[in-house]
Amino acid sequence: MEISMNPAGREFTHEFDWGLYPQAENFLIQHIDTFLLNNSFAHKLSSRMEHETSTRFFDWIDHVVLPENIVRAKDIEGLGFLEVHDIEAPADMRVFVQSKTVFFPILLSKRKFTEVALKPERLDHFIQVIGRGIPIEGAICAPYRKAVIFTQGDYILSAVERRGYQGFRIHEKTSDALEYRQALEIFFCRERHFRNLEEGMNATQKLVEDMCKKLSPARVTDAFFRAERMYWERRNRAGQLQKARQDRLGLGWGNHDHHTYRSSRENFTRLTKIFETLGFAHREQFFAGEEAGWGAQILEHPQCNIVVFADIDLLKEEKDVDFTRYELKQITHMGTVGLWVGLHGESIFQAGLHHLAVRFDFEKLRTDLKQQGVNTMSPFSYFEFLKQAFTEGETWSVNKKRLDEVLVRGFITKAQYETFLGNGAVGSHLENLQRTQGFKGFNQHSVSIIIKATDPRKYNSLTISAKDYQNGS
Repeated sequence: MEISMNPAGREFTHEFDWGLYPQAENFLIQHIDTFLLNNSFAHKLSSRMEHETSTRFFDWIDHVVLPENIVRAKDIEGLGFLEVHDIEAPADMRVFVQSKTVFFPILLSKRKFTEVALKPERLDHFIQVIGRGIPIEGAICAPYRKAVIFTQGDYILSAVERRGYQGFRIHEKTSDALEYRQALEIFFCRERHFRNLEEGMNATQKLVEDMCKKLSPARVTDAFFRAERMYWERRNRAGQLQKARQDRLGLGWGNHDHHTYRSSRENFTRLTKIFETLGFAHREQFFAGEEAGWGAQILEHPQCNIVVFADIDLLKEEKDVDFTRYELKQITHMGTVGLWVGLHGESIFQAGLHHLAVRFDFEKLRTDLKQQGVNTMSPFSYFEFLKQAFTEGETWSVNKKRLDEVLVRGFITKAQYETFLGNGAVGSHLENLQRTQGFKGFNQHSVSIIIKATDPRKYNSLTISAKDYQNGS
């Protein structure tokens, strides 16, 4: 397998099979269950998360602190966790991570307490909903803020807010808070409509580069993706309903799993360059040209816990082409991804994210959203370790000028043109995702199924059979 190093010095593997770690998961679950039995506030909150937001307490954990008199370093190292020394932490704590999984870090402490730290998107919103006069350590918009929510004996429930920082130390002063807030505003208000691709990419690349001169790439990344989620949510009813459910507990989108972009072939190298400028590292590539005419590059930010799934049309003869480095030739047929971009625009511009994938209790979310009038497509992954399904697509109107261009180029028929003009075309989704056993990857066969099923030319939210999604490799 091929290994590359990200900016923080951690390994990223370019293989599809990230592996399963059931023993490590069982270890974590046992300690979380013990914690919930000994912290009544956390126990009630866990129950509310499940019933009111269809989420699992486990997926809201930023990190845990365990006492060294109960847990030994060699025990968690035997489960695949490795001690890291380049992440800031309190002097009496050691940091252990399992970088090949989605598991949260473990901090071993010389003090005799157990702490579970949650990760709401905004700490002030979370505390406001809780309704307790809890002080927050760390300045507004600081890289790392923390609040102790409830202490019961030796069991502490806390919550943290991260804005481009992977450590565990609160700094008394934040020198870049003003610049960060300006970046937030700039990204929320950035121009998304341009005369052509070149103008748009030049402007967007320059904007990101200018921001990175004022702030660290990690801080810029955090601000950028907060704006991206908001833009997507504004155009997706399922996202709005679920966000409202999570906001009733002050949680926001702290449980996001990945952000999916769709790009034209001619724009893909420029898109990945923007992510590289932000500090993203390349993970695995997918190629399904022979199956569904698509490919994807997975990117992960080493400091922000943000994953990008970037989609593109690919041909079967392009299997060995590094499509993130070399521009692809023009083709005479649009696949699912290319047509979506042709109808709605680039994800990096006016279209926004194709979908936001969020971690839930998979079956419960399907049931709960249905009660609110939101149907879910048949699952495209249904494995013990990975379950995935889209909500029914949000229909967007299509600009006539775009439709005319797609028709003239022969990518749709006249009948399809009239259908899209009168009825619109499928735009975005919320992805219901559940991971277990620490599984970090994706299943190419499953993704191929949903790529095919969401092609605007034949979109049918109920056509994926159980046989299809259970035939994963």
